[in-house]
Amino acid sequence: MKNNKYFLAVDLGATSGRTIIGSLSDGKISLEELTRFDNTLIETGGHFYWDIYALYNEIIKGLKLTVQKGIEITSIGIDTWGVDFVCIGADGAILRNPLAYRDPHTVGMQEKFFKKIKKEDVYDITGIQFMDFNSLFQLFAMKEHSDSALQNAEKVLFIPDALSYMLTGKMVCEYTIASTSQILDPRTKKLDEKLLASVGLSRHRFGHMTNPSTVIAPLSEEVQNMTGLGAIPVIAVAGHDTASAVAAVPAKDENFAYLSSGTWSLMGIETKNAIINDLSYLRNFTNEGGIEGTTRFLKNICGMWLLERCRKEWTDAPESYNELFNEAMNTPEFQSIINPDDNIFANPPVMQDAIQEYCRQTGQHVPQGYAEIVRCIFESLALRYKQVFGFIREMASFDINVLHIIGGGSRNEYLNQFTADAIGIEVLAGPQEGTAIGNIMLQAKAAGEVSDIWQMRKIISYSIELKRFTPKDTHKWNDAYERYLKIVTDKK
Repeated sequence: MKNNKYFLAVDLGATSGRTIIGSLSDGKISLEELTRFDNTLIETGGHFYWDIYALYNEIIKGLKLTVQKGIEITSIGIDTWGVDFVCIGADGAILRNPLAYRDPHTVGMQEKFFKKIKKEDVYDITGIQFMDFNSLFQLFAMKEHSDSALQNAEKVLFIPDALSYMLTGKMVCEYTIASTSQILDPRTKKLDEKLLASVGLSRHRFGHMTNPSTVIAPLSEEVQNMTGLGAIPVIAVAGHDTASAVAAVPAKDENFAYLSSGTWSLMGIETKNAIINDLSYLRNFTNEGGIEGTTRFLKNICGMWLLERCRKEWTDAPESYNELFNEAMNTPEFQSIINPDDNIFANPPVMQDAIQEYCRQTGQHVPQGYAEIVRCIFESLALRYKQVFGFIREMASFDINVLHIIGGGSRNEYLNQFTADAIGIEVLAGPQEGTAIGNIMLQAKAAGEVSDIWQMRKIISYSIELKRFTPKDTHKWNDAYERYLKIVTDKK
């Protein structure tokens, strides 16, 4: 491996974005944040839009900064959230800022769509869990509402593909981001013609299907002139941010599960083939595209959303996470247990009130004060992880010997330990910056610096220090889990 290779990762989330320089040198990776910026929703005319031009402008700023700093980048890669897309006209122009997944135009559209194609058939084709904002239902809603952008669209590009197009002039359809749409068949790895036809589209309306670590095209002459860069290639990384994050799991072999832990949690496994059957349908698991032809079989779980909402509500709680968590650990264990994924916690006016009401309705101790609430959240999340992990273990074709926790939640040592205790399996925590690292390593693969996912993961494990959590007090957690199951069942 050559020394001093630099790659620019553009990592865009639903609230903020970053440009990050990743350096690959002597078998190790290191990161440096260049810029950070807001990604603000635009609300107008009863709709919510993303400002694609503002995002493009922020990318340009990051590119200019690499020149100012004298950093010779090898390539550029973009990852974003899933499902949303941009309509492109026959002249190649963006027809309108893209609608955001938070837009209410999809409310009620699932039920209407299933009159055209049965729900079970949609799942059998795609293996994707049902959510109002999936691209399929967005496109259906736009068709039903005679949306002018869709009516005049020559091409439909998912968000990372649209930004790559703005940088290069080349249109692609990156596999992992397309897999979030509920239009792609993970068995054939192609967009499904029947589902496309149901929303009035055909395959030619989308770009060429492209796998992660593929060169899209060099920067256009326009962008080169704007930034001072040369013909730097833009790489199709894993365009879906979760796919890039999973690519960064520092696993030693295939027998692992992962938990991408943040505001929301995603728990799953990496498989060679999609898992689509009656059980996965019943439990609402999803099959999304991974790198090197793999499938990410996973389930969405409520994560630190509960705590984040509570912290905004509290006026007397410590600002310091450590102080807050330490106080929580000094309260009695397993006093109050909730199902974090109960609908009552989706978006309540006051989260603390919702937690207390849940405990009241289920005949438990009603947690008082921030410390008891935090303990309730952590223990309940760990018990929910145990439940979902049990589902995964039941449906997996291999034995799972370790759980890797990645993302911001990998720093939460109390929750990580609870997770190990509840599940009864070794937990390895890190990296925190999984998405950016995965993005950069996929660029490194495109540049020929690494050969495959396992070399990538070896470099990552060599570059970061993993924190190990060994199960303890498993009998207590097994008893608590029996209570959890009864509480959840009775609540229904």
